[in-house]
Amino acid sequence: MAISYYEFEKPVQQAQDKLDKALAKDRQDEKHLREIQKLETELEQARHEIYGNLTPFQRVLIARKPERPHAQDYIKALTTEFQEIHGDRGYADDKAVLCGFAQFRGVSCVVIGQCKGREVKENLKYNFGMMHPEGYRKALRTMKLADKFGLPVLVFIDTPGAYPGVQAEERGQFEAIARNIREMFTFTVPVLCSVIGEGASGGAIGIGVGNVVLMLENAWYSVISPEGCASILWRDAQFAPQAAEALKLTAQDLLELKIVEEIVPEPLGGAHYDPDTAYANLGDAMQRQLTQLLKLSPDELREQRFAKYRAVGEWEENLAEQTKG
Repeated sequence: MAISYYEFEKPVQQAQDKLDKALAKDRQDEKHLREIQKLETELEQARHEIYGNLTPFQRVLIARKPERPHAQDYIKALTTEFQEIHGDRGYADDKAVLCGFAQFRGVSCVVIGQCKGREVKENLKYNFGMMHPEGYRKALRTMKLADKFGLPVLVFIDTPGAYPGVQAEERGQFEAIARNIREMFTFTVPVLCSVIGEGASGGAIGIGVGNVVLMLENAWYSVISPEGCASILWRDAQFAPQAAEALKLTAQDLLELKIVEEIVPEPLGGAHYDPDTAYANLGDAMQRQLTQLLKLSPDELREQRFAKYRAVGEWEENLAEQTKG
């Protein structure tokens, strides 16, 4: 698949175009081979210069790339014997979320992933990764089956937010998300969440209450998108880069804030440059974390999950300032 480029990636695109033109020439002489070697070096330098110094908003843009591996790709690459679960037994089967039983490196588990497409037809099928209420209810039905049979839950988060349409509100969007959050705190099995792209607001946390949260290097996770934040604070979405800085939405920010437990490295430039390496990196991190979680008792798993989220948002008060005067 051809890779798309944003404006800040133009030096990389230009270097890649030059190399592609040189490779397309039907020549094998020594001068031509030296030219190709030189262009490969220039491309690598351009990639390091651009991708080694990404701003928070540039990481947001990379997380949105259509070529980037999506949840269905990670599930296919990392699991075997996948058996899909359909429907919420109340309204419909939401294609924006993929649920089912599977084997992950020898461990029976349940997997849940928010799906996106790479073209218009696929995006319409998956509703651009935005789940409806029936999607959250399908996910909850799947997680309850996991809890009943003692199976770990593996979640792949990638959404610009829950679907905000009128029909979704009529069918209880916020109630469905709130119920999922409440119920996920009660589970006595390991819940391992991985933010693989976008992690926006209740759309993400509605399936994201985990004992451990992993986050890919170029993913983002926040209560609101940078554009949404900028539209509220500055009445102008063009301030999205400033909003992204303030929101502390990158993997490094969230690791420091103890929102996520581990950053999973990506190939230089993003997971789409080398999906197989991205799959392997995430799979190894998941296996490492899951091995530790499986050592905990059901009560310990539930208590650990509750304590993790109780600690989110802690702050220290300056007692010296309070006692002045």
